Amino acid sequence: MISINEERLESDLGYRFQYLAAFMGFGADDIATIHAAAPAIAPLVPTLVNAVYDKLHQYDATWRHFLPRQSGYDGAVPHTLAEVTPDHEMIQYRKQHLGRYLAALVTRPYDGKMVGYLDMVGKMHTPKAGSAELNVPLVQMNALLGFVADALTSTILSLGLEREHEVRTLRAFNKLLWLQNDLINRHYQDAAVAATAA
Repeated sequence: MISINEERLESDLGYRFQYLAAFMGFGADDIATIHAAAPAIAPLVPTLVNAVYDKLHQYDATWRHFLPRQSGYDGAVPHTLAEVTPDHEMIQYRKQHLGRYLAALVTRPYDGKMVGYLDMVGKMHTPKAGSAELNVPLVQMNALLGFVADALTSTILSLGLEREHEVRTLRAFNKLLWLQNDLINRHYQDAAVAATAA
């Protein structure tokens, strides 16, 4: 039986990621499979990004989070939800971020820097990083990641890969997105504990 320091899971990001990766069986073969998918997936990133933003635009509960100034964005900020059109420059800025994120998943090495980046993806949607005004509820983050997971699955299934390769690719991305899910959820734990105590 492997002994796990559970307190360290909450304080040491690298340790947490290593534990989760080992538990899920996410290893070098999965990373190689994800990287091998880059030439096929990279050209489809703009389509994936547009699909995500089309979905976000369908609901006020998700679209309202584009009203506050986004971290790093210096342009004009909309004042009402009606002004946050899909072609608004702030939405275009956010689309670029999502595009870079999807590209990073299939190109970057899964080292400590990448783990930190995946963790920041979760943190930046809370007041703990980026914009203090931005506080996306966990339910919306779960909805978004679920949609992204399904969109990636659909994309992979559309590539016409040989069956064994297709299965390996689907499984590798599935594990990766569960790792990402944990690195989003962990930034909501304090709020959940506070709500339970109240």
